[in-house]
Amino acid sequence: MTSFRLLTLVVLLAPAYAAAGPAEDLARLLADAWAWELRENPVRASRLGERRYDDRWRDMSLAAIERREREQRAFMERLRAIDPEALGDEDRLNYELFRRELENDLDAFRFRTYLMPVSHRGGVQNLESLAEALPFTTLEHYEDWLARMAAVDTVLEQARALMEQGRRAGYVPPRILMERVPAQLEAQLVDRPEDSPFYAVFERIPASLPAAEAERLEEAARTLIENEIVPAYREFDRYFRTTYLPACRDSIGASELPYGDELYRFLVRSYTTTDMTPDQVHRLGLDEVARIRGEMEAIIEELEFEGSFRDFLEHLRTDPRFYYEDPEELLEAYRATAKRIDPELVRLFGKLPRTPYGVRPIPDAVAPDTTTAYYSRPAADGSRPGWYYVNLYRPEMRPKYEIEVLTVHEAVPGHHLQIALAQELVGLPEFRKYSGFTAFVEGWGLYSETLGPALGLYRDPYSRFGALTYEMWRAVRLVVDTGIHAKGWTRQQAIDFFLDNAAKTELDIVNEIDRYIGNPGQALAYKIGQLKISELRARAETRLGERFDIRAFHDHLLGAGALPLDVLERRMDAWIRQQAR
Repeated sequence: MTSFRLLTLVVLLAPAYAAAGPAEDLARLLADAWAWELRENPVRASRLGERRYDDRWRDMSLAAIERREREQRAFMERLRAIDPEALGDEDRLNYELFRRELENDLDAFRFRTYLMPVSHRGGVQNLESLAEALPFTTLEHYEDWLARMAAVDTVLEQARALMEQGRRAGYVPPRILMERVPAQLEAQLVDRPEDSPFYAVFERIPASLPAAEAERLEEAARTLIENEIVPAYREFDRYFRTTYLPACRDSIGASELPYGDELYRFLVRSYTTTDMTPDQVHRLGLDEVARIRGEMEAIIEELEFEGSFRDFLEHLRTDPRFYYEDPEELLEAYRATAKRIDPELVRLFGKLPRTPYGVRPIPDAVAPDTTTAYYSRPAADGSRPGWYYVNLYRPEMRPKYEIEVLTVHEAVPGHHLQIALAQELVGLPEFRKYSGFTAFVEGWGLYSETLGPALGLYRDPYSRFGALTYEMWRAVRLVVDTGIHAKGWTRQQAIDFFLDNAAKTELDIVNEIDRYIGNPGQALAYKIGQLKISELRARAETRLGERFDIRAFHDHLLGAGALPLDVLERRMDAWIRQQAR
C-alpha cells in the first residue's frame, strides 16, 4: 500500500517537477556564473561592494586566462542543455541575455587582445586608483589593502609575461599611445615611501583605530612600498622603456593586428549589438555629421557671427569668456549644474533611484591623458555613491558651454540614473543588474542629452551649440573610428576631421582620438544606441498621440536594465501595443 501511494505521488508530481526543472536549472546556472564572475574578477567585486575578495587582484597569468575560457565553455554547455522553449517569458529573456554575454566573451578569446594588457588611460601603472572605490574605516579594510599591496609585484610580473608573449606574436599596441605610459609610471618611482600613491590611504587612518594599530599599518605599508612595490615598478619601467616600447607598432588601426579585420568586425557587432558593417557605420556617420552641421550653422546665423564655420569654432576655442581659469571654479560650476538638474527629473521620470551621486575631480595622475569626464557606478551594497568624475586639468581648455550637456550625460538623467536604477531592480538575476550592453548604456547617455530643454537647460544659443557639439562629437566618432580601424586613416586625418566639425578643444580632440585608437569600436555604441532610442520614442508618440506619457515611456525603457538594441525594440513595441489597447 505504501509503495502504491509513493508511486502515485511520484506520477502526480512528475509533470509539475518537469515543468519547473528548466527554470530551476537556469536559476542555478546564473547564480553559479555570477559567483564565478565575482571570484574571478576581484576588482570588479570590490567596486560592486562585495568585500570577500578585497585582499586580491585578478589572476592574469596565461594559465588562469586559459582556465577561465574552459570554465566559460562549461557554462555554455550547461546553458545549451536547457530548453529555452520550456521557460517562461522572463526566464527566456534571462536565457537569451546570458547566452549573448557568454558568446561575446568566448568569441573575444580567440583574438587574444589580452596579450596587450597596458592602456594609456590606466592599468597596472596606477593600480592604487582602486582605493577610491574602497572603504577604509576598519582594521580589516587596511589589512586587505596591505595584502593587495603585497601582490603588486605579481600583477606586474603577469602583465609583463603577457606583454612579452604579445610582443613575440605581433600583438602590440600603437607606439603613439604607449609613449604616454612612462610619464604615468614615474608616479610610482618614489624615493620616499610616503610619496607613493599606495600610501595615501594610510594618511587618513580613522581615529577609531588604536594608535598602536595605526602605527603598525603605516610601518607595514612603508616597508612594502620600499622593499617590494617600488623595486617591482622600477623593473617594469625598465622593461617597458627598453624592450616593449621600441617594439610597439607604428600603425594605429586594429586591422594591422593578427586577424585584425575580423577583430574589428566583431567589435562593431559587439559594441553596437547590431549586424552593421564598418562601411554602413561610416556612411551613417557622414550622414549624421551633415545633418548636425546644418543645425549648428543655423545657430551661427542666429548669432549673426561674421565668418566661416571654422572661424566660429576657433572663436569658441579661443575666447576667454568661455573658460574658467581656476579649476575650483570649474568644479563648482559642474556641481551647481548637477544640483540644478536634480529637482527637474520628476517631469520626465516616474521612478528615480534611491542611490545618490556626487561630483569629484579626475585624479591628477591620469587627468592629462584621459577624457573630459566619466562616471563610476555606486556600490551594490549602498556603501558608496555613484561618482561623476570631471577633468580639471587645464581648465582654460574646458568650455563653459559644455558643462550642462556633459552633466546630463554622465550624471542625471544619464548614466547615474540608468545604472543606479538597474542595480535597484527587484526580481532580476544579478548579472542583469550590472549588465553592460554598451549600445544601451551609452545610447541612453546620449539620448539623455536631448532631454536638456525639458529640464530647463540650453537656454542660450551657446549652450544649444554646446549640446549640438556633443551630438556632433558622437557622430564624428562613427566616421573616425571606422576610418582608423577599417579604412586606413592616419591619426592626423582623424584629428583634422574632428577639428573641422566640432567645437571641442584640440587637447580634448587628441585625447579622444587616442581613446578610439586604443579601444576600437566602443565609440560607435553611443550614436547607434541613441538613434534607436529616439526612433522608439518617435514611434510611441506617433502611435499613441495624446495618450503618450513620457514618464511611463522612460520608466518602461529603463525597467529591465541594459538590453541589446533588438531586444529593447521588441520590449518597447510590446509596450506601445499594450498602451494603444
